[in-house]
Amino acid sequence: MSVKKILCVVGTRPEAIKMAPVILALKQQRWADVRVVATAQHRGMLDQVLAFFGIEPDIDLDVMRPNQALATLTGQLLLKLDVVLLEERPDAVLVQGDTTTVMACALACFYRRIPVGHIEAGLRTWDLQHPFPEEANRIITSKLVRWHFAPTQSARQNLLKEDVASADVFVTGNTVIDALLTTAASEVEIGLDLDPSKRLVLVTAHRREHFGAPFLGICRALRTLAENNPEVQFLYPVHPNPKIQDVAQACLAGMPNFRLCAPLGYAAFIAAMKAAYFILTDSGGVQEEAPALGKPVLVMRDETERPEAVEQGSVKLVGANYERIIEQAQRLLDDESAYRGMVRGVSPYGDGQAAGRIVKVLHEHFS
Repeated sequence: MSVKKILCVVGTRPEAIKMAPVILALKQQRWADVRVVATAQHRGMLDQVLAFFGIEPDIDLDVMRPNQALATLTGQLLLKLDVVLLEERPDAVLVQGDTTTVMACALACFYRRIPVGHIEAGLRTWDLQHPFPEEANRIITSKLVRWHFAPTQSARQNLLKEDVASADVFVTGNTVIDALLTTAASEVEIGLDLDPSKRLVLVTAHRREHFGAPFLGICRALRTLAENNPEVQFLYPVHPNPKIQDVAQACLAGMPNFRLCAPLGYAAFIAAMKAAYFILTDSGGVQEEAPALGKPVLVMRDETERPEAVEQGSVKLVGANYERIIEQAQRLLDDESAYRGMVRGVSPYGDGQAAGRIVKVLHEHFS
């Protein structure tokens, strides 16, 4: 078997976390010449994760610009990725998730007739506006790729409903669990001065569809919770986007039991999840990671493309709704049986062996 060139394309922090186990597994294969392309759709947070896993990009497109419109970002990515494809001439390209990087890369490869493997394929909310633009990104991507690496049976069924050929769908588990289990086993500190005797509520909120009034409602609910529970400490690593940063600082800064901080490094964030009593989030990745750590999650969205943990009972949807966020969070703080009912400690998203399954599929194809 001749050596095959595999391009692994990452643009954001979550992509890097979930792609890292695959990159590292491929680098151990004699048949694979692995090249890492960073679009840097997110700059600093992407660099942190790649450095943590010891991965250095071979090509850096550096597309991040302040307040960049989606159309501008997509256009930049298509043009720059096309140049990379012409120069590198890969045998296959791997993308992960549902970002603009993923969609643009799949389209660029389609134009050049280069096969693409889509890691974390098949997630759906069936609502193009939520999450925005991720739902559209992953639907478009699924129409263009060769290998669909679905994290769960539910994701596989979603793809089959869209007439993807069964032979092209591979249920692998989610690579986020590969990364999580390796990282959680190490004793990494959060790096912040927190009181270990107090219960910790960890918060993440950054979604584009929440900009404006919905995010203000989330912040108001967080403020009320902190005021009503002075014995509980709240930690919120705030996304650098000004539409998030400015509102969070105006609404939450200065409260004695509410800590706003810069985004944590990957390992430090895993440490924060391990230390948390429960988590309030609008993130997709946290919905996958926290159940494996035995942490209840309240998701501040009305829908999720990750229904497995909701069905399991470790995740509950509360929306960007002031009253419901307060009601469900207070219930977890006050009702021990309600809290224990959401503690599972087993993830429905994988066993930590997803990267190996993806590598095996590629190896069998090229063999």
